[in-house]
Amino acid sequence: MIFIAARAMVIGFTTGSADGNPPWLTVINFISAICGVICIFFTAKANISNFVFASVNTIVYAVYLVYWHIWGTALLEILFYIPMNFVSWYFWAKHRDREITQKTKSRRLTLLQNGICAAVVVASALIYHGVLVKVGGEVAWFDAFTLSIGILATILELLRYKEQYIWWIITDIVSIGMYIAHFDMVYLTKRSIYLIMAVIGLMNWAKLNRTRNVENE
Repeated sequence: MIFIAARAMVIGFTTGSADGNPPWLTVINFISAICGVICIFFTAKANISNFVFASVNTIVYAVYLVYWHIWGTALLEILFYIPMNFVSWYFWAKHRDREITQKTKSRRLTLLQNGICAAVVVASALIYHGVLVKVGGEVAWFDAFTLSIGILATILELLRYKEQYIWWIITDIVSIGMYIAHFDMVYLTKRSIYLIMAVIGLMNWAKLNRTRNVENE
C-alpha cells in the first residue's frame, strides 16, 4: 500500500496524474492512504490509538472529496466523521478492557436491531440520492449509500458494536465500485485494504465479545 501510494505521488509530480489529480492533491492522497490504513489496522484490534490517525485521515480525505465535488461523502467527513472521531475516542477510553487497557470492550446487536439498521440505511440512501442529484453530485447512488452506511457504521463503532464491521464491509465494497468508476488507483487500493481489514476486524471483535468481555463484566 505504501509503495503504491508513494509511486502514484512521484508519478503525479513528474509526468502528471492519470486520474487528473493536481500534484498537491496527490500528496493529499498519499497522506490519507497511509493514515487510513494505520487507523483501520488499530480499529480492527479495538485499539484506542486508532483515533489519532483517523482524525488526520478524515481531514485530508475531505479535501480530496471537495475538490472532486463528491458532496455527499464530503459532508459525511466534515460534519460527521471529524466530530465523531473525538466523541468515539472518549467513549472507547471510558469502556477500556480492564487488563488490556489499550483495547475497548465489544458489544453485539440483537436480530431485531440489525433489521432496524438495514431499514434505516435503505430509507436514508433513497433520500440522500434525491438530494445529491439536485445538487449535481458525482456518482450519486454510490455516494448516497456510502453516506447512509457510513453514518450508521460510525454510530455502531462509537457504541462499540461488533456489527459495525458488517456495514464497513458493505461500504467498502460500494466505495470500491465508486473508485473503479472514478478510476483513482490510490483510493481503490486503500479501500481494497479496508475491505480485507474489515473482515479481520469482524472476526477480532466477535472474539473479543465472546472472550474478553466475559472476563470484564
